[in-house]
Amino acid sequence: MSIRNYLSELSDHYNSIHILCLTDPDLLCHFCILLLDLRHICFLVDSNRWWQSWIDYVIQDLAGVPSNGSHHHEFGSNTPRRPGAIDNTNLLDDMASEVSDMQIELHDTLVEGRDYILLPQQVWEKLHGWYGGGPTLPRKAINTGLSQTDLAIEVYPLRLQLLLMPKGEQAVVRISKKVTVDELRKKACEVFDLVPDEVCIWDYYGRTKHALMDNLEKTLDDANIQMDQDILVEVATDANGSLDGACMSSIQEDYFGSASTYLMTDASKSGFSNENLASLCYGSRSYSSSLMQSQYLRSSSGDLDNVPGTVGVTTRGSPSGLTGLLNLGNTCFMNSAVQCLVHTPEFARYFREDYHCEINWHNPLGMVGELALAFGELLRKLWAPSRTPVSPRPFKTKLSRFAPQFSGYNQHDSQELLAFLLDGLHEDLNRVKHRPYLKSKDAEGRSDEEVADEYWANHIARNDSIIVDVCQGQYKSTLVCPVCGKVSVTFDPFMYLSLPLQFASTRSMTVVVFTCDGSAPPIPYTVSVPKQGRCRDLIQALSNACSLRNEERLLIAEIRNHRIHLILEDPVLQLSTIKDDDHLAVYRLPRLEKRASYVQFVHRREDLDLGNNSSSTSWKPYGVPLLAQISRNETVTGSDIHEMARKMLVPMFRNHVAQHSAVQSSLSTRTQSYHTDSSKFQLQLIDDSNTVIEQTDYVIRVPQSSVATVIFVNWSKLDLKKLNTNHHLPEVFKYAPPAKRTRGEPLSLYACLDAFLREEPLVPEEMWYCPRCKEQRQASKKLDLWRLPEVLVIHLKRFSFSRSTKHKLETFVNFPIHDLDLTNYIANKIPQRQTYELYAVSNHYGSMASGHYTAYIKLLDENRWYNFDDSHVSAINEEEVKSGAAYVLFYRRVREADGAASNGTQSCVKRSRRSSQR
Repeated sequence: MSIRNYLSELSDHYNSIHILCLTDPDLLCHFCILLLDLRHICFLVDSNRWWQSWIDYVIQDLAGVPSNGSHHHEFGSNTPRRPGAIDNTNLLDDMASEVSDMQIELHDTLVEGRDYILLPQQVWEKLHGWYGGGPTLPRKAINTGLSQTDLAIEVYPLRLQLLLMPKGEQAVVRISKKVTVDELRKKACEVFDLVPDEVCIWDYYGRTKHALMDNLEKTLDDANIQMDQDILVEVATDANGSLDGACMSSIQEDYFGSASTYLMTDASKSGFSNENLASLCYGSRSYSSSLMQSQYLRSSSGDLDNVPGTVGVTTRGSPSGLTGLLNLGNTCFMNSAVQCLVHTPEFARYFREDYHCEINWHNPLGMVGELALAFGELLRKLWAPSRTPVSPRPFKTKLSRFAPQFSGYNQHDSQELLAFLLDGLHEDLNRVKHRPYLKSKDAEGRSDEEVADEYWANHIARNDSIIVDVCQGQYKSTLVCPVCGKVSVTFDPFMYLSLPLQFASTRSMTVVVFTCDGSAPPIPYTVSVPKQGRCRDLIQALSNACSLRNEERLLIAEIRNHRIHLILEDPVLQLSTIKDDDHLAVYRLPRLEKRASYVQFVHRREDLDLGNNSSSTSWKPYGVPLLAQISRNETVTGSDIHEMARKMLVPMFRNHVAQHSAVQSSLSTRTQSYHTDSSKFQLQLIDDSNTVIEQTDYVIRVPQSSVATVIFVNWSKLDLKKLNTNHHLPEVFKYAPPAKRTRGEPLSLYACLDAFLREEPLVPEEMWYCPRCKEQRQASKKLDLWRLPEVLVIHLKRFSFSRSTKHKLETFVNFPIHDLDLTNYIANKIPQRQTYELYAVSNHYGSMASGHYTAYIKLLDENRWYNFDDSHVSAINEEEVKSGAAYVLFYRRVREADGAASNGTQSCVKRSRRSSQR
């Protein structure tokens, strides 16, 4: 029987999905995936709040449970309680305006797995029947490919604004991108109470009549309708019921308001032409100018693309490359990134020549050459002699088709667009038509230079384009296993450097994890947690780092004077209460059904006390205590206590040959002896009343409290040599002061680069598989620059993401305009100096939600800087280039010989000869 059929039968036989989850949570996951494929409808559930609490609850309760979802426990506060009503309110955008057919709007930045999960209808109905709550958030599956089985859940249907002409009414609707044009027309008629036969609709992208949507069977996706765009709804007005083509002249006056009429009328009376009026209006530096242009400044055809520009008239001998880009509505992020690329000299030369022979029309990873053609056409317009602002509409249409995340009129990140654009152009222009499968060999004692060249040759054999020629460099990446010390060195390509600004929103914490079953020696872990996080965030990060199993849990304890000072059991405890110089031990324990009592084993060794003219021997604590747990009300004997200690001590033998089965006991009753092979040690356990705990069936009293009962383990000098019990417990964070800066001194770009290249542990989500340990390890990682590109793009990481918002760092970074010297940062020591000159900056002003992007660009022919602020271009002084708004920096290599910087810009004929051999 196939898995599909088997799970289908399960869906019929298991009346309670709850029982199924308790039996096998993994099986429920597969079951949900199956139903997603078969039911074609599912429901959103908040994964951070309710769903996670429910998962914790059902995993904790693996005993016999009634199938009605009613569970009651008498555990303490550590046991997850039965979840309350389903709460999805965290997914909702309370500030969003209501739309006509849907009263609930989601946050625009939700991510599946991080913010929400998708449940099939059968699972949702079961959970909703048990717990109630809501709101209910259903979403349908749509076909995303040629096959009927290529399905995806459409979490965000298209949000379209309908504009009714000639009445001027408007409405916003949500509708699937897979519905037909006819269904959209019917929806518009339903909203405005119209007769379908008397209505036609237009693609009104950018408030321009782009295309009449007369193919009623075409889907909105095939018609290239984008998120948040306008749809023009026109109504017939003549006696025959056909559309009156003359209605638009009255529509413009009625809908766009009397202000436009006043502007145009007043201009004509004053002797101004429409062209001069547009020129005056474009001179405005207001960030809302693009909105005013889209509403009021229209040519007779209503096409914004033809509106004259800022300068208006091209003068003879005026320099090229000073053409602005119209803002189509929050597209300043795109304009800024595009202008920086367009003014990269290597790209300007390449795309103004005949590059068509390098387009890779059949690359499955590319955009069939369409992105490269659209970018090339836009570049040629921007370098044309005219200085009339250019509309990037055709380019944005292609961009939105291949990268839907940039569709609509929402503000986006110029660096994210830049990353997509560079990668997309590379794939469209990749000269390699058939990529070979190549695997780099192990270093095997070879020099770094030889291994790096091999990695680079393998990379070029699969990736060879103008983007690689100009923008790609190479890292040296060194990983070191924290357990066995295995060193792995690889050489990876990079397109840009993303540098931190040192004011991180996260905190690095180092702890040592001890196992209670002797399965592994104590292992230190360094994890990254939110600065304002809670104890549960640290637990989650450590659980990922140490691959914690479902039947296990972690307990954090603060260690002082070699004893447990405090057990941190409260999951909502603020991490800020844990100081950087604290010492934390984390104990890996099995999950218990009942509340636990703890037993801590404190190591002690003999200490010679020389005082009062006499010497005496005393026992002094040392090392890190071990911790075991037992269920409350459970009977514990002396033999049980010895067995607990034995298990935990097994991995601490210095000869590392100890095996659980090899540990045997002698006949001693007062001092228990264990041995592995020829190694023996005496285990003497003393309680807090200084009474020896013997290995008998005598019952040991363990108090029923969260405070750990103390049992001392006294070690002889001989046994201390056989076991490593003196483990070092590092501080939570070892402070290393940065280079001293005076008050008010700006952060140096070199300091950001130092922080980027500093050795640090991998985050738990990126653990490395150690080939020697045969396990995932949180290795330390060190990056070095090995090969630098002709154009070095540096991204300053100003934004930090948290749920549905981004926070911005306004830190001023002091970056060199001339002579950025990276010679000392290159691990591959070469005789030439590695210096760079700044030629472009993408700036971001304000917050992420309401900010504005511009570009500072240096025209190399003039040796002068200009500010490209959408359609407005103005000269600036070099002193103005440095600001706290600098976001992405573009540097160009300085060559000693003139013209040597043109690497990667040979003619298409020469390149086609090379690519024709592949």
